[in-house]
Amino acid sequence: MGKSKLLFITHEMSPFLELTKISEITRQLPQAMQDKGFEIRILMPRFGNINERRNRLHEVIRLSGMNIIIDDNDNPLIIKVASIPAARMQVYFLDNEEYFQRKHVFNDKDGKFYADNDERMIFFCKGALETVKKLGWSPDIVHCHGWMSALVPTYLKTTYKDDPTFKHSKVVYSIYDNEFTESLDAKFAQKAVMADMTEANTEVFKAGTNNALHEGALQYSDAVVLATDKIDADVLNYVKNSQKPVLEFEQTADFENYYNFYDEITTDELVNVA
Repeated sequence: MGKSKLLFITHEMSPFLELTKISEITRQLPQAMQDKGFEIRILMPRFGNINERRNRLHEVIRLSGMNIIIDDNDNPLIIKVASIPAARMQVYFLDNEEYFQRKHVFNDKDGKFYADNDERMIFFCKGALETVKKLGWSPDIVHCHGWMSALVPTYLKTTYKDDPTFKHSKVVYSIYDNEFTESLDAKFAQKAVMADMTEANTEVFKAGTNNALHEGALQYSDAVVLATDKIDADVLNYVKNSQKPVLEFEQTADFENYYNFYDEITTDELVNVA
């Protein structure tokens, strides 16, 4: 496949933040694909409990300075980068003082789900795509991991569908175990609307539940990965009815199944391999 370009968007990755199985996959899969010849970029939020000094994060001035608009408010975006020397990979971190500089990730010290998790998600998804544009790097595949990336497929197939950076990108969404049981803010779907979109584009997200986010991401993705064998029955049924190419759950040491799946997607032979 030569130097195909593969973008990973995730809210966690080992060794920076380890909350669930996602952090293992997003550490091992990119390296495995890089070893097979892919050019890799990885984006994640810079949550407040990620130690900048220990992980040697530093700001990328040429990428920072953008503002991400949410609900008519401007929110500054700071981009930082860190390297994984053993893997020769760089990870870009999206930072914002209001949204990410907290000691806890998605729940406060008392375990309460943050009321603005919807806006934090919107900020991350919009910011990730704007960062890639500013990098001047056009991914062949955008692979989204975790609920916090669920709006990316929607934005790519609406606002960014004719953007030269993403015009030919295929979007893959990985489904994991249910990551939260609460619901996002009631106005989430409305706030998520971007340019060249209407509320009809985000209607599927309206319930703000974990399942609603999965279904919304699936609706706009080109392909889906079942990253666990414990997927909610309703979501699994939605996947099967979507008739999208599906990579079934299978644990392999070398991720050869992912490599073959990416290959099928980028050659436009969208055959269901389930």
